[in-house]
Amino acid sequence: MKDTVERFSDRVANYVKWRPGYPPEVLDVFREKMGLDGESVIADLGSGTGLSAKLFLEHGNVVFGVEPNAAMREAAEEFLAGYARFASVNGTAQATTLDESSVNFVIAAQAFHWFDRAAAAEECRRILKQGGYVALIWNERELTTTPFLIGYEKLLTKFGTDYESVRHENIDSASLADFFGKVPEHASARNVQAFDLDGITGRLLSSSYTPAVGHPSFEPMLEELGSLFAKHAENGRIKVFYTTNIFYSRL
Repeated sequence: MKDTVERFSDRVANYVKWRPGYPPEVLDVFREKMGLDGESVIADLGSGTGLSAKLFLEHGNVVFGVEPNAAMREAAEEFLAGYARFASVNGTAQATTLDESSVNFVIAAQAFHWFDRAAAAEECRRILKQGGYVALIWNERELTTTPFLIGYEKLLTKFGTDYESVRHENIDSASLADFFGKVPEHASARNVQAFDLDGITGRLLSSSYTPAVGHPSFEPMLEELGSLFAKHAENGRIKVFYTTNIFYSRL
């Protein structure tokens, strides 16, 4: 497996353009269940290109985007250049470089499955203020909601280089309970993207487990995606549905 820090370096442009953001209901959960307000300070671990940070910046929060991958970090700095309360940090979930007791919330969106979990939990305890929360967030693509999504999952299983081993669905309830020290609270919301063929191609290529240009499976994979799209598109577009899951607790 490629080093987890660098495995997205050649996917940044597609990641920025085609990965889903997070629905506004996520903020409702933070406000109603965890006490988020405009003065809350957020540490976003594995912040990537800034999709999760944007949600909290729009709410008015200070967000420290902690990201070890230089290409992803630079993309976030460009994407979020208009937000004065965003601070880009070269760090990891295990060593954020943030001050002790400096944040109210630690979040990780689409990133927890890459962490050294024991070390990350210890770092969360160090940087959180008393009473602070950790929240793990995933946009989980629905696998069987539509015929297109059923076919798309088969395509990933067929062509993915290490899809089965790195998918975030491998995180189970026991792993979460071990990280939090107890069974965390759970909330969910619905999310959706609509794509033309270029869009779903970019979405596919944003994933680190798909073959890159030059791989023997690259062109056959795109041909199969094109056929799948043509079969199921309506008015030149298809929809990809997600369940946005939030697992949260004080540590």
